Amino acid sequence: MGNHLDRITHLSYSELPTGDPSGLEKEELRVGVAYFFSDEEEEVDDAGGGGGGYNKESSQEHPGAVSELEYSAFCSQECIFSKLRENQDLNVYSAKTLLSMCKPGDLVELVSTSQAPHWAVYEFNDQVIHLHEGEIRKDSLTEIGRGRHGRIVNSRYRFRALPSDLVLQNAAGHLGLNSGDICWTSSENFAAWCRFGKREFKAGGEAHSAEQQYFLKVHLGDGTRNGHTLVFRSLEDMIRERRRVDVSGILKELSLGVNGGKE
Repeated sequence: MGNHLDRITHLSYSELPTGDPSGLEKEELRVGVAYFFSDEEEEVDDAGGGGGGYNKESSQEHPGAVSELEYSAFCSQECIFSKLRENQDLNVYSAKTLLSMCKPGDLVELVSTSQAPHWAVYEFNDQVIHLHEGEIRKDSLTEIGRGRHGRIVNSRYRFRALPSDLVLQNAAGHLGLNSGDICWTSSENFAAWCRFGKREFKAGGEAHSAEQQYFLKVHLGDGTRNGHTLVFRSLEDMIRERRRVDVSGILKELSLGVNGGKE
């Protein structure tokens, strides 16, 4: 089933199979509509914050499931992002168990209830490099994971990854930077940039154009038609709004007209 998603990345939007949960339903596509969410984004930066959305009675050595939205995203007829339970392991693990699974250069996602997921680059010996409260810093995975659970998300974005030594070089090379020098708007943007090296993850890293749009399919239930397709002008915008809906769980739409609106 995992290879099926690869096959549809070369199809045009009109050719996407409607029975596949990764497909964009033609009748759902809302071009010229921008989506905004009610709550401000809240990074999971404070150690121990949130309940993790995980059954704490479960054994630390066994995976747990969290209730969360699933997504797939496309740009220029290519699938660039996939978070679908039927195609990948979305279970979460205790920080202790996660530590035993990580390799240098891995991307780690920590989840908490009613907060945006927090991403970090795993270095080694329990150390991660991440964007935390406006600073690129190094911390202990078990410390920042206290009270939360997480997973490895190397395959969430479908770009070609850099070699692990370059991923770590990207991360370590920015240690100590703070607000005025940082060009990433979230921990996810920073971690993903370290692993894939694509400037689109940086704030203002790509020029907005009518020709290139990002389509985010939000899956709201088990049925393939039960969802919404959101349209964005940049990868940065798409990530920001997806993280906001992860926090609030609420979709609000604002029509900007058929030709879009000025930003």
